[in-house]
Amino acid sequence: MNIAEKPLTSHPDLNQLYNEALELLSALIAIPSFSGSEQGTASEIESHLAKHGINTIRKNNNVWCYNKYFDIAKPTILLNSHHDTVKPNEQYSLDPFRALIYDEKIHGLGSNDAGASLVSLISAFIYFYESKDLPFNLCLAATGEEETSGVNGIRSILDDLKPISFAIVGEPTGMHMAIAEKGSMVIDCVAKGRSGHAAREEGDNAIYKAIKDIEWFSHFHFPIEDHLPAPVKMTVTQINAGLQHNIVPGECHFTVDIRFDHNYTPREILNVIINHTLCSFNVRPNVLNPSNIDVLHPLVVAGLALGRKTYVSPTSSDQGWLSMPSVKMGPGESARSHTADEFVLIEEIEEGITLYIHLLESVFKRL
Repeated sequence: MNIAEKPLTSHPDLNQLYNEALELLSALIAIPSFSGSEQGTASEIESHLAKHGINTIRKNNNVWCYNKYFDIAKPTILLNSHHDTVKPNEQYSLDPFRALIYDEKIHGLGSNDAGASLVSLISAFIYFYESKDLPFNLCLAATGEEETSGVNGIRSILDDLKPISFAIVGEPTGMHMAIAEKGSMVIDCVAKGRSGHAAREEGDNAIYKAIKDIEWFSHFHFPIEDHLPAPVKMTVTQINAGLQHNIVPGECHFTVDIRFDHNYTPREILNVIINHTLCSFNVRPNVLNPSNIDVLHPLVVAGLALGRKTYVSPTSSDQGWLSMPSVKMGPGESARSHTADEFVLIEEIEEGITLYIHLLESVFKRL
C-alpha cells in the first residue's frame, strides 16, 4: 500500500512541531554546553522528550530513545546530532547565550552547528514516535563531545545502542547529503636544534629546521589518479618557539591538521611524513576515519528523489565513529559554524523538519 494513500498513523501537527523546535533551540542556546560540560542541555533534551511521553536513556551527557512500537525484527535507523558547542570567539557582538530572533533568523552559539539539525531530527522523531506500522525502527541520539571527538561522546554509547542498520547524522549541510566525509588526524611536531647566543655563531636554530619541514607540508601532494580530488590535505595550524630575542631556539613546535579520504590509511600517511621530514612527532588520539555510503543505498536514492544533491564533505563529524552506512545532512550552512554571531534561518529549521520527514517516508517505500 502506498504510504501517500494511507498514513501510518495520526501525526503531531507540523506547525506545532515547528514552534516547539524553535522553543527548544532557544532553550539550548541559553545553556552553556561546551564539549564535556553538556549536563544542562542533556537534561533539557530529556525534559523536552518527556513532555511527549518519550522514555529516554542517558549515559554521560548522551541521551537516546526509540520509537514507541520498536520491533527488533525490523532494521533501525539512527538519527544523531550533537548538543555540545565550541567556545564563543572574541569577535561576538551579541550575547552567545541569548537566543535572539529577528529578521527571520535565530542567533546564538550552537544555533547553526548543530542546534538546528538536532531540534529538526528530534521533531522528525516525535512525528513518527507513535506510528504502529513503520517498516523500520527509529533511534534518536542526542550526543556530546562532538566538537572535541571526546571519549564520552557518541562512541561511548555505540555498544549500548540496539543494532543500527544505517544513520542520518545532523550537521549543517543546507539539507543536502554528504555521502562521504574525510577522516581527520592531528600531529604535534618538534624540530630540534641546539640553543646558543644569538649574537655569536652558536647553536643550531630549530626554527630554520622547522621551516624546511613546514615548507614540505605546504607543498607535498599525495599521488592520485588524474582528475580526482586531492586525497590528503595537510595544513600547519600552530607554531611555537623561542624563549627570548637573544637565544637561538633549541626546539620549535608546530601542529599539522590532516584530512584524508579512503585512498590512504593513517599509517600510510605517517610513513610518507617520516620519509620526507626531519621532525619528530606524536599523533593525537581520536583519529577519525573517513566515511562513505553507496550511492545506490535506499537512503541516498530517497534523498535524490526529493531533489537533494550529494557531495563529499571536507569536514569531519561523528560520522567517523560509525561503522554502519550514513549520510550527513541537516539545516544551516557549514560556513557559519564557529563564526561570531552564529545564526540559522527559521525557514531552514522548518525545511529541515519537513525534509527529514519526507526523507524517512521516501525510505519507507524502498525497504
